[in-house]
Amino acid sequence: MTTYAEILSAAMNLPTPEREELAQTLWQSIGDDELARPLQLSDAWKKELGRRSAEIDAGTAKYVTYEQMVERARRAAGHHG
Repeated sequence: MTTYAEILSAAMNLPTPEREELAQTLWQSIGDDELARPLQLSDAWKKELGRRSAEIDAGTAKYVTYEQMVERARRAAGHHG
């Protein structure tokens, strides 16, 4: 049987378009009932979500556009362009 680590390693070596297609296929394979399950969040994430929610409620949250978020994510991942 193939292990998770072997599958992940093989997937990460695929060209970007194939990784995107694989990610989409995997996401679509998750049923609505599985998406409805409560997330298991660590205490640190719960604290962070509470902080962000409080900023939104107080009107002090700083928003970015989708395009800005994508650009930041690409830069953080080492992709320039």
